[in-house]
Amino acid sequence: MNEREFTNKVTNSQEDFLQDFLDLLKKHGIPFCVIGGLAVNAYAEPVVSLDLDLVVVSDLVDELVNVLEQHFAVQRFPHSINVSSSSSNLRIQIQTDPRYQAFLTHASRRTILGYEMPVAALEDVLQGKIWAFSDPTRRSSKRQKDLADIMRLVETYPHLIALLPDQLRKRLSADLGE
Repeated sequence: MNEREFTNKVTNSQEDFLQDFLDLLKKHGIPFCVIGGLAVNAYAEPVVSLDLDLVVVSDLVDELVNVLEQHFAVQRFPHSINVSSSSSNLRIQIQTDPRYQAFLTHASRRTILGYEMPVAALEDVLQGKIWAFSDPTRRSSKRQKDLADIMRLVETYPHLIALLPDQLRKRLSADLGE
């Protein structure tokens, strides 16, 4: 079983929802990059997730939503757009927080889940995880996952610890035995 087959099995996909989504982005020329936990997988030991977080060029969000609504279920929220398909348990979340726009310029193509796509740069992925972990409005369980993702990155790339806010650096330094 290859990575794509594994991904589609884990997400209970009857069709290749992710490839259909990626094809729509390409067909309409919409630049994007993967952020979040699956972006962490591009740089550290992978973990299974049903969530794919990404950012698209903000000027094209409305155009993208119009296209997506013709093919998938779309829900808008204050800082995100959720895309889903009845043929898959994969959840795609498009982050609309303007802080993530700069990530697009540093992205490079990597393989995630057996699909080649642009992924935010290592330092940008870490920054996004720091923002998510520091957001007091996020559910505690999500913040704990963000912390675990930060730890995965710092364990794999120890130099990243210098980029953490002081309090978080102290917390992780103790866990890393530093």
